[in-house]
Amino acid sequence: MNSYGRFAEVYDQLMEDIPYDQYVEWITKHAPATTHSKLLDVGCGTGIMLSMLLQSGYEAAGLDLSEEMLMMANTRLQTQGQQALLVCQSMDELDGFVDLDVVCIPIDSINYLQEWSQVKETLKRIYESLRKGGQLFFDVHSLYKMDTIFMNGPFTYDDGEVTYIWHTEALETPHTVEHDMTFFVEVEEDLFERFDEQHIQRSFAVDDYVQLLQEIGFTNIHVTADFSEQAPTAESERIFFHAVK
Repeated sequence: MNSYGRFAEVYDQLMEDIPYDQYVEWITKHAPATTHSKLLDVGCGTGIMLSMLLQSGYEAAGLDLSEEMLMMANTRLQTQGQQALLVCQSMDELDGFVDLDVVCIPIDSINYLQEWSQVKETLKRIYESLRKGGQLFFDVHSLYKMDTIFMNGPFTYDDGEVTYIWHTEALETPHTVEHDMTFFVEVEEDLFERFDEQHIQRSFAVDDYVQLLQEIGFTNIHVTADFSEQAPTAESERIFFHAVK
């Protein structure tokens, strides 16, 4: 179960090492915002990247399955004096968007879909939501990361206010990892509250994603790795896909 309930409270602190600026630069390089460019951020979380995309000039909206994440995103945007449509919806049930110029699914959000049929439905619905010439950007964990790096746990984190112990376990389904996380969050001086989260992620081979994109109708498919313009290697950790309708 991917609850993202209490996890939303500490998400931003734990994601400080994610180079959101590089992700935004990747999108804006290939799809620079023009007047009324419509963008949908799928799996927008607490709105960090959504806010940056709004600042870049897009008429952006955010979609996420977690109401808690969207509440925090709404607060963030209000604080920044920004406005965006925020929709609570599963990405494989995407509905209500048409003629989008850009869709992004950042920070391995699509890896939370555990069935290939869900991945297919998500990308199909995105294709239908894009205008002709519209562009899709998304990234996934590599199989090397799923099968090797995640197995090097447990991982720990402690900044004095938030502490976690993160255990990972490979499940029977290929390239599927269960993340069991125990958090200790300071609620007042020297008093910590514990809560637990369980998340499951699955990834697929690069060629499988490329073939699916082609079958759906996407063209000009480019695959790179690790926030670079380089092609993936055997030890790449994050795979990036850019495709055009």
